[in-house]
Parts: sequence; C-alpha cells; structure tokens
Amino acid sequence: MRHSDYTDYTLRVLMYCARHRQRLVTIGELAEQHGLSKGHLMKVVNDLARQGLIETTRGRGGGLRLLLEPGAIRIGDVVRASETDFRLVECFDARTSACTLTPSCQLRHLFDAALRGYFQTLDSATLADLIADPPPPQRHPAAVAMPTTTRAARPAKATARP
Repeated sequence: MRHSDYTDYTLRVLMYCARHRQRLVTIGELAEQHGLSKGHLMKVVNDLARQGLIETTRGRGGGLRLLLEPGAIRIGDVVRASETDFRLVECFDARTSACTLTPSCQLRHLFDAALRGYFQTLDSATLADLIADPPPPQRHPAAVAMPTTTRAARPAKATARP
C-alpha cells in the first residue's frame, strides 16, 4: 500500500507541530524544513484546521499549533481523513467492479483482512508515539531471516606440473 503525498505532508506537519508545541510554527518554516511547497502545505494546514487538529493564527507573528495533545491524535484517524481511496483491488467497490471472479474469489477477503490489520496497527499509535525518542533497534521475534545466496566456490584449475 502506498499513501499519497498529501498524507505524508499531513503527518509531517503534525509531527513537526507536536515537537514544537512551545511556540507557533509557520508555513515557511515547515516548507523549508521539509523541502515542500508552501502551496501544498497551506492546503494541508487548512484541512487540519477544519478537522480541529490545529489552530491557525493569521498575520504578523502568526502560525499554527496543535489543538490536541499528541497522545489524543490517533494515526489511523489522520490517515483515514487524508486518504481518498482504500480500494486495494477493483472488487472493493461493488458499484464499479467488473471483475468476473468476484463471486468465487477469496482475494478480496484476504485484502480486506489485511487492510483491517493495517488500520488496527495505525489505530494503536498516536502522534505522541511518532515523536518519542526511538527505542533501540530490536529484531522482531517473528522475523524470518532472508536466505542469502552465495556463489558456489569454483574448483581451482588443475595445472599440470612437468
């Protein structure tokens, strides 16, 4: 699954504001910090303000700040609000699906379960989790080592000795 740039920018704005709660953050600062267009960021900021996640102040000395505590903002909710389409396969939308396999295909059920699991994971994380100091890297207990391929050693050429 790949999210839109809009969702990426939305999460960046929220994370930056959460890390700088003690002051107002400007669009120019966000644009410079993340190498993004001010125009794109203005759309994101307006949308976040409409959702009640941030407050904006116009004019000289203005900027934006979080309205809620970072721990109260679930990442799953942010992603749902910023993405427009979660149809992983054509048959997710019965109105437009032309798939002839739909009556007997189990693929939709598999992807639907995967999407529910995906959002369950996102819903378990908050903005506070994203700005916390990262824990030291640990290997996930269920992680499986990928096999490595090595070239078979070639036998050395036999040289005839006189």
